[in-house]
Amino acid sequence: MELDQIKSRWNEVLDLLLEKDRITWLAFFDARLVSYQNNELILDFADSQKFANSHDFKQTRNPSHTQALNEAIKTVFGISPTIIER
Repeated sequence: MELDQIKSRWNEVLDLLLEKDRITWLAFFDARLVSYQNNELILDFADSQKFANSHDFKQTRNPSHTQALNEAIKTVFGISPTIIER
């Protein structure tokens, strides 16, 4: 699996999150996919700082949100990567 393949279908992952839990979707909707190597998916949330009022949800993300993201990724791609946030 290549990063470009994940990026091309990322909206499907987000759509699954939105169907299950809007809060989890909000926690990850602005993540930028940085890299996928050795089964590690790196997400960057730097864009959340570009607005006048920050909408960085890092403090609200918890293990259940990450688990839901991983389940959505597994449904779409058949992989269960380690999620790393920057």
